[in-house]
Amino acid sequence: MYAVIETGGKQLKVEVGQAIYTEKLDVNAGDNYTFDKVVAVGGDTMKVGTPYVQGATVTCKVEKQGKEKKIVIFKYKAKKGSTRRKQGHRQPYTKLVVESINA
Repeated sequence: MYAVIETGGKQLKVEVGQAIYTEKLDVNAGDNYTFDKVVAVGGDTMKVGTPYVQGATVTCKVEKQGKEKKIVIFKYKAKKGSTRRKQGHRQPYTKLVVESINA
Protein backbone atom coordinates (compact mmCIF):
# COMPACT_ATOMS: atom_id res chain seq x y z
CA MET A 1 0.00 0.00 0.00
CA TYR A 2 1.23 3.48 -0.83
CA ALA A 3 0.03 7.06 -0.61
CA VAL A 4 0.83 10.36 -2.29
CA ILE A 5 1.02 13.20 0.25
CA GLU A 6 1.45 16.93 -0.18
CA THR A 7 3.92 18.82 2.01
CA GLY A 8 6.05 21.90 1.52
CA GLY A 9 4.53 22.56 -1.90
CA LYS A 10 5.68 19.16 -3.15
CA GLN A 11 4.02 15.76 -3.59
CA LEU A 12 5.74 12.63 -2.27
CA LYS A 13 4.91 8.96 -2.84
CA VAL A 14 5.35 7.13 0.48
CA GLU A 15 5.11 3.55 1.75
CA VAL A 16 5.10 2.13 5.28
CA GLY A 17 8.63 1.95 6.73
CA GLN A 18 10.07 4.42 4.24
CA ALA A 19 12.24 7.34 5.42
CA ILE A 20 11.35 10.66 3.79
CA TYR A 21 12.92 14.10 3.88
CA THR A 22 10.57 17.10 3.84
CA GLU A 23 10.81 20.84 4.19
CA LYS A 24 11.36 21.78 7.84
CA LEU A 25 8.30 21.08 10.02
CA ASP A 26 7.71 22.64 13.45
CA VAL A 27 7.98 19.41 15.49
CA ASN A 28 10.51 17.84 17.86
CA ALA A 29 12.48 14.64 17.30
CA GLY A 30 10.61 11.60 18.61
CA ASP A 31 7.15 13.11 18.10
CA ASN A 32 4.48 11.78 15.74
CA TYR A 33 3.26 13.87 12.82
CA THR A 34 0.10 13.25 10.80
CA PHE A 35 -0.33 14.33 7.19
CA ASP A 36 -3.97 14.93 6.31
CA LYS A 37 -3.32 16.27 2.79
CA VAL A 38 -3.36 12.87 1.08
CA VAL A 39 -3.73 13.26 -2.69
CA ALA A 40 -4.04 9.54 -3.56
CA VAL A 41 -4.03 6.13 -1.88
CA GLY A 42 -3.06 3.01 -3.84
CA GLY A 43 -2.94 -0.69 -3.18
CA ASP A 44 -5.61 -3.18 -4.24
CA THR A 45 -7.79 -0.28 -5.38
CA MET A 46 -6.80 3.26 -6.23
CA LYS A 47 -8.44 6.25 -4.52
CA VAL A 48 -7.75 9.68 -5.99
CA GLY A 49 -8.89 12.78 -4.14
CA THR A 50 -10.45 15.96 -5.46
CA PRO A 51 -8.10 17.52 -4.32
CA TYR A 52 -7.61 15.32 -1.21
CA VAL A 53 -8.92 11.88 -0.19
CA GLN A 54 -11.58 12.27 2.53
CA GLY A 55 -10.57 10.71 5.87
CA ALA A 56 -7.16 9.49 4.68
CA THR A 57 -4.12 10.19 6.85
CA VAL A 58 -0.46 9.22 6.92
CA THR A 59 1.20 8.95 10.35
CA CYS A 60 4.98 9.44 10.61
CA LYS A 61 7.53 9.45 13.41
CA VAL A 62 9.99 12.37 13.42
CA GLU A 63 13.53 11.02 13.40
CA LYS A 64 15.56 14.23 13.30
CA GLN A 65 15.84 17.85 12.20
CA GLY A 66 18.87 18.83 10.17
CA LYS A 67 20.45 20.87 7.43
CA GLU A 68 21.53 19.70 3.98
CA LYS A 69 25.03 20.10 2.60
CA LYS A 70 26.08 23.65 1.82
CA ILE A 71 25.72 24.90 -1.72
CA VAL A 72 27.77 27.86 -2.92
CA ILE A 73 26.20 30.64 -4.97
CA PHE A 74 28.80 32.71 -6.81
CA LYS A 75 27.59 35.66 -8.86
CA TYR A 76 29.76 37.94 -10.90
CA LYS A 77 29.73 40.17 -13.93
CA ALA A 78 32.40 39.50 -16.53
CA LYS A 79 35.02 42.23 -17.02
CA LYS A 80 33.85 44.18 -13.97
CA GLY A 81 36.28 44.22 -11.08
CA SER A 82 34.04 44.77 -8.08
CA THR A 83 30.85 42.83 -8.87
CA ARG A 84 31.69 39.48 -7.36
CA ARG A 85 29.55 37.98 -4.63
CA LYS A 86 29.87 34.62 -2.89
CA GLN A 87 27.04 33.25 -0.77
CA GLY A 88 26.33 29.89 0.87
CA HIS A 89 23.04 28.20 1.77
CA ARG A 90 22.04 25.16 3.84
CA GLN A 91 18.41 24.10 3.46
CA PRO A 92 16.78 22.86 6.70
CA TYR A 93 14.88 19.56 6.56
CA THR A 94 12.92 17.12 8.70
CA LYS A 95 13.54 13.38 8.43
CA LEU A 96 10.41 11.26 8.97
CA VAL A 97 9.71 7.52 8.98
CA VAL A 98 6.26 6.46 7.74
CA GLU A 99 4.49 4.30 10.33
CA SER A 100 0.99 3.84 8.93
CA ILE A 101 -1.32 4.76 6.07
CA ASN A 102 -4.99 5.07 7.03
CA ALA A 103 -7.38 5.17 4.07
